[in-house]
Amino acid sequence: MSMNAAEMNGLTDSAYAFFEFYFRSQLHKRKKSLSHIVENGEDFRDDFNEIYGDFSDLYPEIVEILIRLFHSLEEIYRMIREGEGVIPSKTFQARWIEQDSPHVEEPAANIEKAGKWLIFLPPDQVDEIWQKIRDLTWDGKLGISAKVSTAKPDPDARDERKVIYVYTADWEDEPDVMRVREELRSIGITDRIGYKRNIETFKGEYSARGKKVTFYSA
Repeated sequence: MSMNAAEMNGLTDSAYAFFEFYFRSQLHKRKKSLSHIVENGEDFRDDFNEIYGDFSDLYPEIVEILIRLFHSLEEIYRMIREGEGVIPSKTFQARWIEQDSPHVEEPAANIEKAGKWLIFLPPDQVDEIWQKIRDLTWDGKLGISAKVSTAKPDPDARDERKVIYVYTADWEDEPDVMRVREELRSIGITDRIGYKRNIETFKGEYSARGKKVTFYSA
């Protein structure tokens, strides 16, 4: 089935983000953290080539777009080594960087009972705070997952701030929700922040004048 121009443009815009998500998730299954690999200057070419090969078999149309955009596999590898998909301020190809806990199987954003703390930050603070949240998530000391907005322009953004989501498994488990809140306070997130349930997100409910969608505030 052929795609129309709008569909093709949408796929082109999201092709790299889709590959990056796949690559990170496959490393995750191997119990490897892309962020730690890049920051430690490790050579991950073997993993990269293997995962890219699997991706090519599954999604040849997307690979065609990637090569058209970046010209070579080597260029994609270089971009990742320099921080694309790892450091928010150096990520321009995808709007989000995600970090799942290695102890969780299902992506947090798909779990109906999950919810998230929302942390809004100036762009010059997001890299440092994200690194702390990312590492705590990987170590199993925070929630089940976290994600951060990047330097890629977002036409739906209301202002210049960046946002970090810190997910917990069950919004009804208030002690765990508040445990995660205390961990965030320990790394400097001391201003009051809100917690939103996934069920509100699935319904497409967002903050507006006179409308509250946060379930907890602390």
